[in-house]
Amino acid sequence: MNTDAVDGGHLRAFIERIEKLEEEKRAIADDIKDVYGEAKGTGFDPKIIRKIVSLRRQDKHKREEEEEILELYLSAIGMG
Repeated sequence: MNTDAVDGGHLRAFIERIEKLEEEKRAIADDIKDVYGEAKGTGFDPKIIRKIVSLRRQDKHKREEEEEILELYLSAIGMG
């Protein structure tokens, strides 16, 4: 590859921005982990909280559709 065709300064700026965002992402992930720890410390189940957060992110229609399919499958295997 011909390095003369690559704008090193521009490329370096992109890489540095990505690295900075990755650092921020790790810090935010640590903060989220701390909040789950606090919730657990007050008696809440972090696994269930994670499930609720996941459900709240979903579109209502999609969530309802998945719940219907889940109920159908559970019924089919004798768990519903």
